[in-house]
Amino acid sequence: MTTTQTPTDRTDPLDVRPTPLALLLLGRESDPRSERGVDCPGDLPAPSDPDLVARARAAKARLGERVFVLGHHYQRDEVIEFADVTGDSFKLARDAAARPDAEYIVFCGVHFMAESADILTSDRQQVILPDLAAGCSMADMATAEQVAECWDVLADAGVAGTTVPVAYMNSSADIKAFTGRHGGTICTSSNARRALEWAFEQGEKVLFLPDQHLGRNTAVRDMGLSLDDCVVYNPHKPGGGLTAEQLRAAKMILWRGHCSVHGRFSLESVEDVRARIPGVNVLVHPECKHEVVTAADHVGSTEHIIKMLDEAPAGSAWALGTELNLVRRLAAAHPDKQIVFLDKTVCFCSTMNRIDLPHLVWTLESLADGKPVNRIQVDPETEHFAKAALEQMLALP
Repeated sequence: MTTTQTPTDRTDPLDVRPTPLALLLLGRESDPRSERGVDCPGDLPAPSDPDLVARARAAKARLGERVFVLGHHYQRDEVIEFADVTGDSFKLARDAAARPDAEYIVFCGVHFMAESADILTSDRQQVILPDLAAGCSMADMATAEQVAECWDVLADAGVAGTTVPVAYMNSSADIKAFTGRHGGTICTSSNARRALEWAFEQGEKVLFLPDQHLGRNTAVRDMGLSLDDCVVYNPHKPGGGLTAEQLRAAKMILWRGHCSVHGRFSLESVEDVRARIPGVNVLVHPECKHEVVTAADHVGSTEHIIKMLDEAPAGSAWALGTELNLVRRLAAAHPDKQIVFLDKTVCFCSTMNRIDLPHLVWTLESLADGKPVNRIQVDPETEHFAKAALEQMLALP
């Protein structure tokens, strides 16, 4: 049974209004597109249990150095409170690898992040995901079967031999392994340009998956390619919806995938906030649509967004186009600045929000009782090729 906290009715200082989808976005309903889409076994503590915080502290104390808790930036505050480190997905996976003495790595994030941690940690360590339903809709938009079929389409068009795959970190272990098998590399939102520059040194074209927006924004905004150099491969259409001539002419073959959070921001959102707050700085994540990135003042990864707010002068105004938990946390951390959410409706990461305090307590207490739950394990062959792609990223100049 999956149980989560009920949203409160308190006034939101960011003036964000819930929509009919709010329960899903808060993680209170199942996401049919979730990466695993299953409930945790066993009985979770009730979210109304007043002893949840004390129970989490007690269980973590019992485990001591045997457990290392990772908290992604988009997690709820109630979960972040118990994280030993916070960060983006790749930073956390590397942090886990740097703690070889920790028997259990509890990854408060989503499934592909836990897979990356399992790939980079030792065999004696167990990576735990508090809720197996914490998947990623973007990662789900590219399956191993679909990508293999795409490669066949490229081969039929005569371009597979000159195409280098670049997979975003926000992808499954299977997709990372495909990338490694075909001589490609992984990228993050911070090093996407370096990854693409490397890829174009190896071949004439790039297959970028699964996020079309990061690929397009990096190629066009950062590297000077044109929108005409980009085509979108739709795995739900025969041949990806593209002709062989289009594939031969393209430089960037973008997978038709996107982030359900960052993809909802619109040009109207930017225009609206500029009308409401004169002089506002619009800062967005590169997973946003191209027209949003083009209209923004600043674009950067999650870590870049945090750094910019830390360094921003007092009294400045900022509209952030990224996940709402992070925006709220930044607003609370910088009361000397006006920080608002770029959109006017709830925009949590629905699957990330599935990990709440009851799930964390259940996980920690189970581990403390010697009963590991929800272990994430990547099979050896997939791990081998996925690690090759990750190591290629680490070797980027």
